[in-house]
Amino acid sequence: MSSPASLDNQRGLGALLRELADGGATLVRREIALARLEFTGLASAAGKGTVWVGAGGVLLLLGTLAVATGLILLGGDQWLRDHVWLAALLVALVALAAAAWLARRGLALLHPANLAPDQTVATLKEDKEWLKRRLTSGATSS
Repeated sequence: MSSPASLDNQRGLGALLRELADGGATLVRREIALARLEFTGLASAAGKGTVWVGAGGVLLLLGTLAVATGLILLGGDQWLRDHVWLAALLVALVALAAAAWLARRGLALLHPANLAPDQTVATLKEDKEWLKRRLTSGATSS
């Protein structure tokens, strides 16, 4: 039969464990709420940043088109004696050549061979060999 002191200790331990579980659950809920709040702020900042980058991209495109138009008009008026169509063709060919060069360079950088994590694969292979050596030396020494 249990003494009253041991029942108080058991109840105290049970109450303590219950408080610990409740406190842990509350802590987890508060951490989730904090994470949700932080992610909302981060998403908002990322959205605003995306809008600013998009607006800058549109202005850059408009500026590039204005420069191209200026080059066409300058070339047609000054160098090609009112053959604006030929100046437009030349500017378009230069722009296409630049676009092709940029696209090729980008595709080369995105080639799967360039995207492989070579160092990580090498260290994983080393770890595998080390583990094999440890397992085989442990098996032979016992």
